[in-house]
Amino acid sequence: MGKYFGTDGFRGEANVGLTVEHAYKVGRFLGWYYGKNPKGDRCRIVIGKDTRRSSYMFEYSLVSGLTASGADVFLLHVTTTPSVSHVICTENFDCGIMISASHNPYYDNGIKIMNGSGEKLEESVILEIEKYLDGETEEIPLARREKIGRTQDFAAGRNRYIGYLISIATRSFKGKKVGLDCANGSASSVAKSVFDALGAETHVINNEPDGLNINKNCGSTHIEGLQQYVREHHLDVGFAYDGDADRCLAVDENGNVVDGDLILYICGKYMKEHGSLQNNKIVTTVMSNLGLYKALDREGIGYVKTAVGDKYVYENMAQTGNCLGGEQSGHIIFSKYASTGDGILTSLKVMEVMLEKKQPLSVLASEVTILPQLLKNVRVADKAAALNDEAVKQAQKETEEALGADGRLLLRQSGTEPLIRVMVEAETEEICEKYVDKIIDILVQRGHAVDR
Repeated sequence: MGKYFGTDGFRGEANVGLTVEHAYKVGRFLGWYYGKNPKGDRCRIVIGKDTRRSSYMFEYSLVSGLTASGADVFLLHVTTTPSVSHVICTENFDCGIMISASHNPYYDNGIKIMNGSGEKLEESVILEIEKYLDGETEEIPLARREKIGRTQDFAAGRNRYIGYLISIATRSFKGKKVGLDCANGSASSVAKSVFDALGAETHVINNEPDGLNINKNCGSTHIEGLQQYVREHHLDVGFAYDGDADRCLAVDENGNVVDGDLILYICGKYMKEHGSLQNNKIVTTVMSNLGLYKALDREGIGYVKTAVGDKYVYENMAQTGNCLGGEQSGHIIFSKYASTGDGILTSLKVMEVMLEKKQPLSVLASEVTILPQLLKNVRVADKAAALNDEAVKQAQKETEEALGADGRLLLRQSGTEPLIRVMVEAETEEICEKYVDKIIDILVQRGHAVDR
């Protein structure tokens, strides 16, 4: 991770950690960098955004920087992160930008950059951007006269993405009652259209964004509302997305949460049965539950563990040919169809398994026994200092020894926020609570924890 860019782009509170000046300079660099192609063609860059109030501000700032450096800019407007990735590949763009802070609250925002293959930008280029942001490189020349870039409406690109999603479905959803929680975010512009076109009886909640309510008590990070809605309206299934719709969690017909680990198992087992699980392996992260691994062992399915972040999951998939991977949080990648997590695509693939096997989601998920797992976040002044504190390390060692083979502790820093994440997995919720609180107490006592 660099100074500004973490595992999922440049993220921070709007006009505090991430400013319009930052956005303008990022645009200036990208327009210049991708404009250096050997043919001398004007570079083409596509931009999407989520529903945060500040997304419009950052969009205009990025456009100013890009066009000032000679790039032509195409605006998808409010759309999902995976739609930007898809459009880059299918419409031959040099680069794509998504303005979003994903699951973060409305006052945060972020700049996610994708290369011409629709994948997260190479680390080497990110480092060059950071040098430019810090004034460590020569000033980039401004485009002049006919070389100044132009801006073009490209809402049609989002519509083509919707058509692409519809084409992936293998069966009609007619007769199925489906709930969608759009988190008052990007999914509001895409998800209902897809499910309606496939014939579902679509029930949508949290799809009235006002710029301030994205992720607010809704979506994949606050799934309680969808659980209640599914139960009250007797739906067959529900799907919850995050702010930019690259995550998906599901709710079965009884209102129980089906998280990313369970989705990986359900889809992975189905793909193995149909001979489409390349290398007979699923790519997971170190956050995945021990219960998932026990179930995969039982089914004879292999697995790989990466660092937390769909970036690292996809890197492994690209290197090995593994075709299914993801995170417990709901970033699921089906590499045959996308190079990034895609929440709406994930919900379509879950529907495929339910329809093909003629089984409710509760039955499909019941084959995995998930161990109790507790995760708490601690806001800290310095993530590295907190993790390197000898007292914290000692508490970590003692906890790991106490848990033994029947559980585990994961202590790590967030790649996008000033947080230390403390996760314990054990046989009971009481044990989880005991050891998570033990680590947090040490962080507080040592002066690392801070209030917002």
